[in-house]
Amino acid sequence: MNEVQGPTPTGTSRPYRTLTEALRAHRIAVENHEFITAITDAVGISSYIDRGRYIEAIRRGAGAPLHIGKTYTNGFTEDEAVVIGSTPLRLQPSEGRAPYFYVTHPSEFRPIAPVKAKRSTTPRVAAAPKVARTPKPVERDYGVCDVCFMLKTPSGGCGCD
Repeated sequence: MNEVQGPTPTGTSRPYRTLTEALRAHRIAVENHEFITAITDAVGISSYIDRGRYIEAIRRGAGAPLHIGKTYTNGFTEDEAVVIGSTPLRLQPSEGRAPYFYVTHPSEFRPIAPVKAKRSTTPRVAAAPKVARTPKPVERDYGVCDVCFMLKTPSGGCGCD
C-alpha cells in the first residue's frame, strides 16, 4: 500500500456533507460502503474532505484523520482496536504514513470471476459423417531393362522393345 503523501492539489479540498456522497464521488466499490461506514462509526468521524486520491475523515476526538482510498482505509494507531460486528480488524503497517496502520477493504479479497466465452450467434450445422480413406496402392517393382535402364511395365516390356 503506497499512499503518496504531499500537498493537496489545488481545488480538490472540498468538504462532503455525508460519507455516502464522498464514497460515490470517489467511485469506491458499493460492496465496501457498509464496511467503511462501520469503520467510521466505530472511530467517530466529524467531517469528510476530498483530498484528490483519497477521502480524509477527520476524527471527533484526538487522533490522526483516516485516509479512505478505493481499496484501503489508513490512519489507525498500533494499539487501536477497531471491531466491526464481532471481528477485530487486521491492521497492517502503512508504507506511506509511517507510524500508522491500514486495513484492506473486503472487495479486495474476492477472487476475480473467470470470463466466460461468448456464444456464437451462428447456427450449428451437423458434422458430415467421416468417410474411410482408400488404402494406398501397393507399389510393385517389375525390374529394370538391362539395355535402356528404364523401368519395365507390368507386362515385362520397356521403351526399347
